[in-house]
Amino acid sequence: QAAEPQIISGAHDSTVRLWDLAAGKSRATLTNHKKSVRALAIHPKEYSFVSASPDNIKKWKCPDGEFMQNLSGHNTIIQAMAVNEDGVLVSGGDNGTLHFWDWKTGHCFQQQMTIAQPGSLDSEHGIYATCFDRSGARLITG
Repeated sequence: QAAEPQIISGAHDSTVRLWDLAAGKSRATLTNHKKSVRALAIHPKEYSFVSASPDNIKKWKCPDGEFMQNLSGHNTIIQAMAVNEDGVLVSGGDNGTLHFWDWKTGHCFQQQMTIAQPGSLDSEHGIYATCFDRSGARLITG
Protein backbone atom coordinates (compact mmCIF):
# COMPACT_ATOMS: atom_id res chain seq x y z
CA GLN A 1 0.00 0.00 0.00
CA ALA A 2 1.38 3.38 -0.94
CA ALA A 3 0.02 4.99 2.25
CA GLU A 4 1.93 2.55 4.47
CA PRO A 5 5.10 1.34 2.70
CA GLN A 6 6.11 -1.97 4.20
CA ILE A 7 8.50 -4.89 3.73
CA ILE A 8 7.69 -8.37 5.01
CA SER A 9 10.49 -10.85 5.77
CA GLY A 10 10.60 -14.46 6.93
CA ALA A 11 13.53 -15.97 8.82
CA HIS A 12 15.09 -19.22 9.98
CA ASP A 13 14.37 -18.23 13.59
CA SER A 14 10.66 -19.01 12.83
CA THR A 15 9.61 -15.35 12.77
CA VAL A 16 7.92 -13.09 10.25
CA ARG A 17 8.74 -9.39 10.54
CA LEU A 18 6.71 -6.51 9.17
CA TRP A 19 8.99 -3.53 8.56
CA ASP A 20 7.75 0.05 8.48
CA LEU A 21 9.81 1.79 5.78
CA ALA A 22 8.73 5.30 6.75
CA ALA A 23 9.76 4.83 10.40
CA GLY A 24 12.78 2.69 9.51
CA LYS A 25 12.03 -0.02 12.08
CA SER A 26 10.18 -3.26 12.66
CA ARG A 27 6.44 -2.73 13.10
CA ALA A 28 5.62 -6.26 14.26
CA THR A 29 7.28 -9.63 14.84
CA LEU A 30 5.05 -12.66 14.32
CA THR A 31 6.13 -15.75 16.25
CA ASN A 32 3.36 -18.22 15.35
CA HIS A 33 5.49 -20.60 13.25
CA LYS A 34 7.32 -23.49 14.93
CA LYS A 35 9.95 -23.91 12.19
CA SER A 36 11.85 -21.65 9.80
CA VAL A 37 9.82 -19.46 7.45
CA ARG A 38 11.02 -20.11 3.90
CA ALA A 39 8.32 -18.59 1.70
CA LEU A 40 6.04 -15.55 1.61
CA ALA A 41 3.41 -14.37 -0.86
CA ILE A 42 1.39 -11.14 -0.92
CA HIS A 43 -2.08 -11.05 -2.45
CA PRO A 44 -2.06 -8.63 -5.41
CA LYS A 45 -5.42 -7.01 -4.50
CA GLU A 46 -6.24 -7.78 -0.87
CA TYR A 47 -4.24 -6.29 1.97
CA SER A 48 -3.02 -9.68 3.23
CA PHE A 49 -0.19 -12.19 2.86
CA VAL A 50 0.81 -15.78 3.64
CA SER A 51 3.92 -17.26 5.23
CA ALA A 52 5.03 -20.88 5.01
CA SER A 53 7.15 -23.23 7.06
CA PRO A 54 7.16 -27.04 7.37
CA ASP A 55 4.43 -26.89 10.05
CA ASN A 56 1.84 -25.10 7.85
CA ILE A 57 0.91 -22.01 5.85
CA LYS A 58 -0.46 -19.05 7.78
CA LYS A 59 -2.55 -16.20 6.40
CA TRP A 60 -2.16 -12.69 7.86
CA LYS A 61 -3.80 -9.28 7.54
CA CYS A 62 -1.61 -6.25 6.83
CA PRO A 63 -0.32 -3.87 8.14
CA ASP A 64 -0.02 -5.28 11.68
CA GLY A 65 0.03 -9.02 11.00
CA GLU A 66 -3.34 -10.03 12.42
CA PHE A 67 -3.60 -13.84 12.17
CA MET A 68 -6.43 -14.93 9.84
CA GLN A 69 -6.16 -18.71 9.31
CA ASN A 70 -3.99 -21.82 8.92
CA LEU A 71 -3.76 -23.72 5.66
CA SER A 72 -2.70 -27.23 6.63
CA GLY A 73 -1.93 -30.28 4.54
CA HIS A 74 1.18 -29.53 2.49
CA ASN A 75 3.43 -31.71 4.64
CA THR A 76 6.88 -30.82 3.38
CA ILE A 77 9.33 -27.93 3.51
CA ILE A 78 7.55 -25.27 1.46
CA GLN A 79 10.15 -23.34 -0.49
CA ALA A 80 7.99 -21.12 -2.73
CA MET A 81 4.52 -19.63 -2.99
CA ALA A 82 2.61 -17.43 -5.43
CA VAL A 83 -0.92 -16.05 -5.56
CA ASN A 84 -2.84 -14.58 -8.50
CA GLU A 85 -5.66 -12.01 -8.65
CA ASP A 86 -8.28 -14.78 -8.88
CA GLY A 87 -7.34 -15.97 -5.41
CA VAL A 88 -5.40 -19.09 -6.35
CA LEU A 89 -2.48 -19.70 -4.01
CA VAL A 90 0.21 -22.19 -5.04
CA SER A 91 2.73 -23.68 -2.63
CA GLY A 92 5.77 -25.59 -3.87
CA GLY A 93 7.73 -28.04 -1.75
CA ASP A 94 11.24 -29.43 -1.70
CA ASN A 95 9.81 -32.89 -2.42
CA GLY A 96 8.43 -31.79 -5.81
CA THR A 97 4.82 -31.30 -4.76
CA LEU A 98 2.58 -28.39 -5.72
CA HIS A 99 -0.60 -27.63 -3.80
CA PHE A 100 -3.28 -25.28 -5.11
CA TRP A 101 -5.38 -23.45 -2.51
CA ASP A 102 -8.46 -21.25 -2.55
CA TRP A 103 -7.33 -17.94 -1.00
CA LYS A 104 -10.63 -17.18 0.76
CA THR A 105 -11.53 -20.58 2.19
CA GLY A 106 -8.06 -22.10 2.59
CA HIS A 107 -9.25 -25.28 0.85
CA CYS A 108 -6.62 -27.27 -1.06
CA PHE A 109 -8.41 -28.10 -4.31
CA GLN A 110 -5.58 -29.70 -6.31
CA GLN A 111 -2.21 -31.39 -5.83
CA GLN A 112 0.50 -32.08 -8.39
CA MET A 113 3.83 -33.89 -8.27
CA THR A 114 6.77 -33.01 -10.50
CA ILE A 115 8.58 -35.73 -12.39
CA ALA A 116 12.33 -36.03 -11.88
CA GLN A 117 14.38 -36.16 -15.08
CA PRO A 118 15.76 -39.63 -15.86
CA GLY A 119 19.13 -40.09 -14.21
CA SER A 120 18.64 -37.32 -11.66
CA LEU A 121 18.33 -37.70 -7.90
CA ASP A 122 14.95 -37.54 -6.16
CA SER A 123 16.18 -34.46 -4.29
CA GLU A 124 16.58 -32.62 -7.59
CA HIS A 125 12.87 -32.34 -8.37
CA GLY A 126 11.99 -29.83 -5.63
CA ILE A 127 10.09 -26.61 -6.31
CA TYR A 128 12.20 -23.60 -5.27
CA ALA A 129 10.50 -20.76 -7.18
CA THR A 130 6.96 -20.02 -8.35
CA CYS A 131 5.23 -17.10 -10.02
CA PHE A 132 2.22 -16.46 -12.19
CA ASP A 133 2.58 -14.69 -15.53
CA ARG A 134 0.96 -11.28 -16.01
CA SER A 135 -2.36 -12.82 -17.04
CA GLY A 136 -2.45 -14.87 -13.84
CA ALA A 137 -3.40 -17.95 -15.85
CA ARG A 138 0.02 -19.57 -16.27
CA LEU A 139 2.16 -20.79 -13.42
CA ILE A 140 5.94 -20.83 -13.83
CA THR A 141 8.01 -22.99 -11.49
CA GLY A 142 11.67 -23.73 -11.05
